[in-house]
Amino acid sequence: MDIEVLGSLAVREQGISVTPTAPKPRQVLAILALHADQVVPVSALIEELWAGTPPRSARTTLQTYVLQLRTLIAAALEQSPPGDGERRTAKDVLVTLPGGYLLDSGGGLSDVREFERLSGTGYRAMDAGDFPGAARKLREALALWSGPAFADVHGGIQLDMEIRRLEETRLCALDQRIEADLRLGRHRELLAELTVLVSQYRTHENLHGQFMLALHRSGRRGEALDVYQRLRATLVRELGLEPSTSLRRLQRSILMAGPESLSEVPEAGGGRLVRVG
Repeated sequence: MDIEVLGSLAVREQGISVTPTAPKPRQVLAILALHADQVVPVSALIEELWAGTPPRSARTTLQTYVLQLRTLIAAALEQSPPGDGERRTAKDVLVTLPGGYLLDSGGGLSDVREFERLSGTGYRAMDAGDFPGAARKLREALALWSGPAFADVHGGIQLDMEIRRLEETRLCALDQRIEADLRLGRHRELLAELTVLVSQYRTHENLHGQFMLALHRSGRRGEALDVYQRLRATLVRELGLEPSTSLRRLQRSILMAGPESLSEVPEAGGGRLVRVG
């Protein structure tokens, strides 16, 4: 079974879609797919579907949704070519266990697991100072995203929480990939991307700091300082906060440096020093 959730939900058994169109069964499959090969408690599924106010028939209704999913899985299994061993049944794929249900992926692909594997490799490469390798692996990880996680699923409390978690992991990988590219001198290549990102994430300090570095290194010191001022105004107006100490240090270093100079300035996200110019 192949599972994709980093964008639209797509679950396939032997290459055949088992993703329902009805909202509630789709929601159930989304939770099971995200936690594939793990038991999802019935209570968690009921909370997801009815947000703390389940009907008296909640368990029976949930069983109906599971039956609908098994019907789709059974149809996909019937169309798949016979293997060397015994063919799996729908109950082998969507398993009923004491207290919950488990979606058995059968060792298939999961874009979340692949993203975590690739990004983890990228982080380790960053720690080792292998910036080309880090940029490559993190770019591969980010390429798995085709849009917001579960973009076409109406989420409840748990799914919305998981969507926020996944988005945070994507932003962390993006931040590290941009840092790797900056260390490789790709500042001009990053300008267009960072222009869009700081507009999308108007209070994200690391992205603004990276944009400031890229602009300064491209000889656009005035624009780099303007980015800081716009961020500061947004933070003060919307959150009542001043920029972080590290970002203020970066702004002062760029302010003191000539537009063509090579000066030591701290990175936006930490206290380390990098060459800019």
